Formats: sequence, C-alpha cells, structure tokens
Amino acid sequence: MTDTSQTITRFAPSPTGYLHIGNLRTALFNWLIARKAGGTFILRIDDTDPERSKEEYVDAIQEDLTWLGLTWDRMERQSARLDRYAAAADSLRAMGRFYEAFETPTELDLKRKKQLNMGKPPVYDRAALALSEAEKSALRAERGQGVWRFKLDHQRIEWTDGILGDISIDAASVSDPVLIRQDGQVLYTLASVVDDTEMGVTHVVRGSDHVTNTATQIQMIEALGAVPPSFAHHSLLTGPQGEALSKRLGTLSLRDLRARGVAPMAVLSLMARLGSSDPVELRSSQDELIEGFDLTKFGSAPTKFDEADLDPLTARHLAGLPLEAVAADIAALGVPQDQAAQFWDVTRENIGTMGDLAGWWTLMQEGADPVIADEDAAFVAEALALMPESPWDETTWGAWTGAVKTATGRKGRGLFMPLRKALTGQAHGPDMAKLLPLLRVVRAKG
Repeated sequence: MTDTSQTITRFAPSPTGYLHIGNLRTALFNWLIARKAGGTFILRIDDTDPERSKEEYVDAIQEDLTWLGLTWDRMERQSARLDRYAAAADSLRAMGRFYEAFETPTELDLKRKKQLNMGKPPVYDRAALALSEAEKSALRAERGQGVWRFKLDHQRIEWTDGILGDISIDAASVSDPVLIRQDGQVLYTLASVVDDTEMGVTHVVRGSDHVTNTATQIQMIEALGAVPPSFAHHSLLTGPQGEALSKRLGTLSLRDLRARGVAPMAVLSLMARLGSSDPVELRSSQDELIEGFDLTKFGSAPTKFDEADLDPLTARHLAGLPLEAVAADIAALGVPQDQAAQFWDVTRENIGTMGDLAGWWTLMQEGADPVIADEDAAFVAEALALMPESPWDETTWGAWTGAVKTATGRKGRGLFMPLRKALTGQAHGPDMAKLLPLLRVVRAKG
C-alpha cells in the first residue's frame, strides 16, 4: 500500500507581480493533491531574479493564499538556496553535462533563421562544445562570461502525464537549455530541479506550456541521481469566447477579485472543477473541495474562464451563510444588534457581494428615490394615501395591498410592481412583506 502521507507538492510563484486566476489554478491543484493525501504543501518563492523580485509581492502572495484558505506547511525561498544550485552546477560540470556558450542574442537569432530557411527545427547547434580552452579564454576576454547550458542526451524522454496521458518528446528536437545566465543568475529550470529533488517533491502540476520544460527537467533530475516526480499539465485558460486570456490576466488578479467582494469559496468551487468532466458545484467547505477533487477528470483542451460565473456562486454562497458568519459586517453598517437577524433574513438572497448590504441599509434608513411611471402616478398616489402609518410589521404589506386592490381594481404585477418601485426605487428585491417593517422613510409619501 502506498504511503500517501509522503506526498509532497509545491506552488512556486515568482514574486514579480500579483497572483492572478491562472496562478491560482496551479496553486489549488497542488494544494488539493497534498491535502487529499494528508501530505505536505510547500509554498516556494522563486525569487532568483533580484531585479524583478519584490518583497511587496511576496507579502501579497501570502495574503491572497490566506484569503482563499490555501495554507502551506513550509515556506522556502530560492534566494536562500543559491549555494545548493552552485553545488548542482558543479556536479553537472564534473559529469560533462554542463558547458559554457558565448553566442550573442544576435548570433543565435541568425542561426535560428538559417535553420528555419533550411527546413530544420531551430535548435541550438552546440557549436560551443567544439571550442578549445584558448578560444574560450579569448571569448571571455572579449565578451565576458558565457551562459551555461545543460547537455541533453539525444534520446526520447517519456512519462505518463497525470492529465495528458503518455508523453514522448525527442530530446534532439529541443535546444540544450540555458541554466545560468551570463551575469551568473540561476534560471528557473536549474533551481526548480534542485529544489524539487532536495525537497522530495512527489507531484508537480503546472500549465501545459511547461511540457517541454518538463522533458528537459526529467533528464536533469535523472542526471543528478534522483527520481522525477509525477508530472501533470493542466490546460491553459482562455476567455469566455475562446480568446487568449494572457493579456487580461492583469485585470484578473486575486486581490482585485477580493476587493470587489467575490467570495473565496466561489473562486475555489469554480476553479476546482473548471475544465473537468464534473459539473461546477458550489462547495460549502474545503473538506468538500478536497473530497471531490480528481485530477484524472481534467482534460487537455483549452478551458474557458468567465469572470461573470463567480457572481452567482458568490451570491449563493452568501445566501447560505448563518448570521454569525456575517454579524461583524452587519454591525459595521450600524445595524442595531436586535435588528441584525431580521436585516440578514431580508437581504441575504438579494446581494451579490457583502458590499451590497450597505445599499440596503441606506435604503431602509433614508428611503429611496421613487421610480414612478407616468401611467402609474395617479394609482401610486391613491395607494400611498391608503398606506397605514408606521410602525409596520409583516402583515402590513398584505393588508395594505389588499385594500389598494379593492379601491383601484388593480391586481397582480400591475398592483405590486408600481408599489415596489415607488417604495424602493427598484424592480427587484426582498419580499416586500419582510422589507416594509425595516423601512424608516418612504420618500414617495413626501
């Protein structure tokens, strides 16, 4: 029997910007795998780029994950592990799998164009391997340090992907990856391999745009004497019409969704099922999310994401919350404690976000600008003249509209809608029998 408690996953964001909905998909899948197995979820900050990495983004990443309840068991930072990457680089050099190359970007571009014109794949030609030590020294004197490339074994790299199934990539069709830049900065490919190996990561889920990276990393992991983790590559998100979402991801940051009142469980419920064969269902707890997660049910086709789908899920989530879950928000509006339960009962099914509560409390305290169509003006005036004086209770609406029906002959929508609009300024809203006792001002009467 497999000991799933040894399952270790990781989410490895670069702190170069705010997390967006695409990042969340990767984080959530890895978190769900670890939690379902009773294993370990590592938050690993990939901050080897000192110029682009910002501490404010490190803080923001933690805030966003905390907001969603995606807790981590360990936090690691690549900037604290540079010595480990240097040691791995030395090992690769010693085994002849790491070599220095000196081509300029312009020279590499010309090589690629020539290969394409000849109908060949634009793969690095390994010209650097033919350089003598004297030639390397001369190039260093002229151009400075070179970049360091990992020498791939030109054979097929195969694995069974957790989502895509059996994958086979010819390493000869892939350029030897650059692992250390000319300025000495360690790149993601090397750092990720060393971290996954030394941290015992057993499962890696990431976007399908990383498939080629995975192939090269499998060879690197094996060269360092370790066993590759189980890889799975989820589909990439598109917009609702199938358009590329990458250009909009900046507007789909988790902090923006949080600011506009989207509920965390709405986000998690959607992203835990989107792109799978299971229907999206609002979950009430993380345990439900974990229990219902099955990576094998996800497909490889691009997955359409529509931000608008979060709104009804948020509304349904809020409608199901007990008073104690929202008591602090209601108290912050100034609602007296003895009216909080009544206020929540009236409004809970008529808000899209918690921010909408303020509008309802303002309406109840200050009234609303009446909306009265010309053809309803005389009717509304007659109805308001029949309206009993406050205070009102839950029987008032029925008694009043019954009297108005008798006096005017109006019934159904023609009776109720003009009165709702006159009292609330809206065509939709709470049950008027429940709302009327909370109204302090009816502007239409003034």
